[in-house]
Amino acid sequence: MRLKSTEVRPADWPEGRQMAPDRIGSVRGLTRRSFHRIAFTDWGPASAVRPVLCVHGLTRNGRDFDHLAAALASAGRRVICPDLPGRGQSERLQDSSDYALPQYCSDMTVLMAGLGATEIDWVGTSLGGLIGMVLAALPGSPIRRIVINDIGPYLPWTGLLRLGANLNEAPRSFETIEQAEGYYRRVLAPFGQLEDAHWRHLTTHSVIWSAEGRCFRPLCDPNIAHAFRNPWHYSIDLWKYWDAIDFPILVIRGQQSDLLPEAVLRDMMRRNRNVRVHTLADCGHAPALIADDQIEVLAQFLSRNDPT
Repeated sequence: MRLKSTEVRPADWPEGRQMAPDRIGSVRGLTRRSFHRIAFTDWGPASAVRPVLCVHGLTRNGRDFDHLAAALASAGRRVICPDLPGRGQSERLQDSSDYALPQYCSDMTVLMAGLGATEIDWVGTSLGGLIGMVLAALPGSPIRRIVINDIGPYLPWTGLLRLGANLNEAPRSFETIEQAEGYYRRVLAPFGQLEDAHWRHLTTHSVIWSAEGRCFRPLCDPNIAHAFRNPWHYSIDLWKYWDAIDFPILVIRGQQSDLLPEAVLRDMMRRNRNVRVHTLADCGHAPALIADDQIEVLAQFLSRNDPT
């Protein structure tokens, strides 16, 4: 089965035509109770040999990677940016307990299988990095090079409690797009110093207009917070997966990160010799990967062909 996507024409895209993907599509994932649609954007030449799969963080969506995807696509790479279930244009899950790492790994496996590629590169921010870490460690994985953005095999309590608080306190609606942007500027401040256009881009792809409610609603299922009520559910030990990754790894870290402290990073470097690290000043959790210098770091790493 090959991944099917529909070509996007400029007239079909409501805004930001220079940032429009080349194609959009979806696949079907499966929970214990039902199938659900997983949406994705598809950039660059569909014939590219080794696609890049970019997976976002806990409450975000695949449009966070638009700037990175556009840059990689201009260099000839195919880039797939999915929305995890319950986010963006993907369907929400019937049972909130399914918003968990095993389900996300299963869904991304379906997406990878549809690509029909023997090898892929992975870029994962936060939760996307955890998913990639697990899949990259398993025997027979198609992943051959991985970028892990500001996350590690162990998650400290301070960062987990902050994420939990943000989830529980997230507004269910916004009266104006300006109000929405103000909220995302505040809660995503650790992303770093972004330009006004970047904040507006993140905001417009984080909400949808509800004609019925006469308001903007976040494109994130509030029931994701139900699975986060017990933070220890996410305080998992993934060291065995980290130790098993046997190909090049780039770890991006925000200098003020509360989810990837220096002590955990040192252990990651000690336990896996395939890792190289790039630390970004003036960022916390997690660097947005929007600025040109950040994109250049990833592009150089992903374009290398050496095994070490």
